[in-house]
Amino acid sequence: MRRILMWSAGFLVFNLGLVLFVFLSGTHTTSSHWSSASRAPIGIAPDPRIERQAIVQVYAARAFSWRGYFGVHSWISIKPPEAGHFDTYEVIGWRVRYGGNAVSVSRRAPDSRWFGSEPRLIAEFRGKEAEAAIPRLLTAIQDYRHNDAYTVWPGPNSNTFIAHLGRVAPELRLDLPPTAVGKDFLPSGFWAKAPSGTGYQLSLSGLLGILIAWEEGLEVNLLGLTYGIDVKDLSIKLPMVGRIGL
Repeated sequence: MRRILMWSAGFLVFNLGLVLFVFLSGTHTTSSHWSSASRAPIGIAPDPRIERQAIVQVYAARAFSWRGYFGVHSWISIKPPEAGHFDTYEVIGWRVRYGGNAVSVSRRAPDSRWFGSEPRLIAEFRGKEAEAAIPRLLTAIQDYRHNDAYTVWPGPNSNTFIAHLGRVAPELRLDLPPTAVGKDFLPSGFWAKAPSGTGYQLSLSGLLGILIAWEEGLEVNLLGLTYGIDVKDLSIKLPMVGRIGL
């Protein structure tokens, strides 16, 4: 019993240290009001008027306001061959709050800032491979079973949605960041393929679970927070902080 109490106390202190570090760094939030926060692109997405091939891209950016200390918002942008624009699909909580569907589709630029936060490209593929996957992705978007639900923690949320699409298109080799809270909330049951399609995971309502995959490495989910090690990329994964390269 004493050993369990000591381990629990150490775990609590470690997490409090992470919280303190992230808050003191002050790099994951914006002081702007959401209505005036920048949504401008950062210039890393291809120009669809020039790149005529099919393209699929997945981005993530720190969430707005205090939520950005703890997690990211993720989305997927899809351009069929010869299309002159991207369609960006994402789950947005306020839409459910006001009686709408969780899944939103817009023509905002794939690399747009998320209310001031710069996005990071975390997966993409182009050409014939993307063209073959797009019908599957569009069907999965249409059939997303949590289109009438949204919960910041532990899910379903925007990261639950993107993880679901990664399982549909394993060609993406989607390795969502450890700060993608909600990615381990499984659409159904307690067992599923990892979002990258290169392994498997067990999860209890997104609160407790384990994931083992070549792309993601070994991840342990405790109360929706991800701790892990990625042998492939020689990095460790921590909640709030993210990935730290070794």
